[in-house]
Amino acid sequence: MGFVFVTGGARSGKSELAVRLGRESGSAVTFIATATAGDAEMEERIRGHRSGRPEHWSTVDAPLALLPAIAAVSTDDFLIVDCLTLWVSNLLESGQSAGEIRALAEGTADELARRRGVVVTNEVGLGIVPANELARTFRDVLGAVNSTFAARAERSLLMVAGRTVELKQA
Repeated sequence: MGFVFVTGGARSGKSELAVRLGRESGSAVTFIATATAGDAEMEERIRGHRSGRPEHWSTVDAPLALLPAIAAVSTDDFLIVDCLTLWVSNLLESGQSAGEIRALAEGTADELARRRGVVVTNEVGLGIVPANELARTFRDVLGAVNSTFAARAERSLLMVAGRTVELKQA
């Protein structure tokens, strides 16, 4: 049991790896999506992601209520959560505090640790220090959320240019 935590930069192959692992799982797959289509470009991105998944997979949209969405899925299913980055962004935008988000992440990661699946997220802390408070808060909260999930994952992977690097505990 346990989930694979996959992080990396934009377009590094994270979602493609998650879909491949879902296909190889030998189980029914439930894909939990956190994205919302706020504009035409994002609608097209979501369409592209959906078209890359088998039609018989279940998809659950959970832009805010990730833990209840996970809890509602059969424990026999292989779960794909894509992605924590947008989940954290959605929570911040809805007015949740950094502390509230970290608490939600703890409970959600604990639940996922009892299941098989993949959790996708972005690594946003490798660049420059953001110029505004909201962007710095987002970077810091996502970093803490990612650390929470990585600590509970069976395996943690960093995707770089379509290649994986196994992350070991320090």
